[in-house]
Amino acid sequence: MTATLAINNRHQLSLDPLKMPERLLLGPGPSNADPAVLNAMTTRQVSHLDPEFLARMSEIQSLLRYVWQTENQLTIPISGTGSAAMEATLANSVEPGDRVLVGVNGYFGLRLVDMAGRYGAEVQTIQRPWGETFTLAEIRQGLEQHRPAILALVHAETSTGACQSLDGVGDLCREFDCLLLVDTVTSMGGVPLYIDDWGIDLAYSCSQKCLSCPPGISPFTMGPRAIEKLNRRSSQVANWYLDMSLVSKYWGNDRTYHHTAPISMTYALREGLRLIADEGLAARWKRHRDTAEYLWSGLTEIGLDCYVERQDRLPTLTTVRIPDGVDGKAVFLKLLNEDNIEIGNGLGDLTGRVWRIGLMGANSSRENVDRVLEALPRAIAAV
Repeated sequence: MTATLAINNRHQLSLDPLKMPERLLLGPGPSNADPAVLNAMTTRQVSHLDPEFLARMSEIQSLLRYVWQTENQLTIPISGTGSAAMEATLANSVEPGDRVLVGVNGYFGLRLVDMAGRYGAEVQTIQRPWGETFTLAEIRQGLEQHRPAILALVHAETSTGACQSLDGVGDLCREFDCLLLVDTVTSMGGVPLYIDDWGIDLAYSCSQKCLSCPPGISPFTMGPRAIEKLNRRSSQVANWYLDMSLVSKYWGNDRTYHHTAPISMTYALREGLRLIADEGLAARWKRHRDTAEYLWSGLTEIGLDCYVERQDRLPTLTTVRIPDGVDGKAVFLKLLNEDNIEIGNGLGDLTGRVWRIGLMGANSSRENVDRVLEALPRAIAAV
């Protein structure tokens, strides 16, 4: 049935019921949500203060702690996309005048710089070329030179497909009495990640990548050292919506109203996390690694090169060098329009130089690798 809408009492707009193409989303995100997650979103809604919903909140917190391997009490989903969770880490930890050191080796390091500056931080950077990672010695040198209150690093740089080693970084941050803030947007649920063992004080992620949910709700965690800094602030958190001194009362024992939680997205996140727990973290990490290895071998066989050196590659997202003379965007459109496969174009410094192939969550399978490896050479030959 077609719906007719009156606009300003003069014009009418006729709309058919919503219908969208079935795409295989193998870009940098979103990835396809697991069918069980989509089904969970159709579950009957209750109030965000209903006892049954409060019970589901507790389940989500326990599941988030498992997936992140942390005992942090303040481990919650932010009502918003991953960028909101990114902003929450900075809004709550940065006071005007704080020195924040950011490791910049891609687009999302630059976003951290921008956000920290907006909260009045004195921002300093250490830098590596896009696609490379920092050594522990380089990080130590940066801490010695800048003596920051916070060190911010991107664990899984979505723009480049590089995975930053965090081994020993938490110990360094304690040596230099600073907090360690980490972006885990493209790693949580797909790459080995140990919040407590690695000494990470603040972290954030998103729902639409390795957690196999739609975008719109985002994991966030604060450790004891970060909460201590929050509690001794001399000024209010500048962002009311993301102020953890307020939000934590809703997600804490009191369950005091702060804002209306996104009910259906909360159901989705609970289901996505349950699927991870059912599979088991070790098995899930291995599946993502095995699928990535299969992709990398297949790319070599069809004459394409990966951008990032093997030891630094993310198993969840691979950057592929665009061959000389090939119109990368035209290939992207060919795959989308003729094969219903979405891969990502390059971002920032890598625009026009790489494609980004994501294999995250439910999408991390050999069958999906076979589909893209079969379609990609045809698309290249056709443009």
